[in-house]
Amino acid sequence: MRVQRAAWALVTPALLVIGVFFFLPVLAALLVSLTDFDLYALADIRNLRFIGLANYWHLLQSPAFWQALANTAYFVAAGVPLSLFASLAAALLVNARLARFSALFRTTLFAPVVTTLVAVAVVWRYLLHTRYGVLNYALAQIGVHPIDWLGDPHWAMPAIILFAVWKNFGYNMIIFLAALQSIPADLYEAARLDGANGWQEFRHITLPSLAATLLLVSILTMAGYFQLFAEPYVMTQGGPMQSTVSVLYFMYEEGFKWWNLGSASAVAFLLFLLILAITALQLRVTRRAEAA
Repeated sequence: MRVQRAAWALVTPALLVIGVFFFLPVLAALLVSLTDFDLYALADIRNLRFIGLANYWHLLQSPAFWQALANTAYFVAAGVPLSLFASLAAALLVNARLARFSALFRTTLFAPVVTTLVAVAVVWRYLLHTRYGVLNYALAQIGVHPIDWLGDPHWAMPAIILFAVWKNFGYNMIIFLAALQSIPADLYEAARLDGANGWQEFRHITLPSLAATLLLVSILTMAGYFQLFAEPYVMTQGGPMQSTVSVLYFMYEEGFKWWNLGSASAVAFLLFLLILAITALQLRVTRRAEAA
C-alpha cells in the first residue's frame, strides 16, 4: 500500500501537467467550437451564442477546408516515408563499423533540428528562388531550365516537403541510432558465421529489432507533419493557388484573419480527432502484425 502511494505521488505531477497543458486545451477547443465565438464575442461575452454543431457542418461544406485537408494528407503521405527512410539511412551510416568521424557526422546531420525553423525557412526560400537560387543555378549547369519551386502549384508542396524532411530527419536519426546501438552485437556475429550478407542481416536482425522504434518514430512524425504551419506560412503564405494551405494554416486564417474563433476551434478539434484515429489505426495494425 505504501509503495502504491509513493508511485501515485511520483506520477501525480506529470498527470497534472498533462491535464493542464493537454486535456484542458482539448476540452476548451471542443466547448468553443460549439459557439459562434468571434470578434464581437471577444469584445463582449454577452454576444456569445451556443450554436451546436453548426461550425462542423459549415466546415464539411467548405471546399477550402477539404482542399487544406487534401494538401495536408499529401504532405503527410509523402513526407513521413521520406523522413523515415532518410533518418534510418543516416542512422545506419553513422552506426556503420567502418564509418570514420561518426561523431562529426552525427553532429552535422542533427544540426538542422536545433536551428530556428523560421530563419532556415527564409534561407531555403532564397535557395529556391527562381532566378537567383542555388538549386536552379546547379540545374542550369546541366541544361535544365529554371523551376519556379515556390510559385508553381505543382512544385510548391514538394519543395516544402523536401525542406521539412531536411529540418526534422536528424531528430529521428538519433532515435534510430540509439535503437541500433542497443541491438546485441552477438546476433550479427552469429549471422556472419552462418554466411549471412549485409542485406540478410538488415532484413532478419536490424528491421525486426527496430519494429517498436519504427512505430514510435512513424507516430511522432505523422502527428508532427499533420500540424504543418510554419513552413507554408514563411515560404509561400499558402500559395500558389492555395496549393500549400494546410489544415493548421486554414485554422490560423479562420481564427486570426477572419476572427471566426468558433470555426477555428472546430478545425483544431477535428485535427485532434484525425491524428488520434490514425494513431489508433497504426497501433492496431502493428499489434495484428505482431500477433500473426
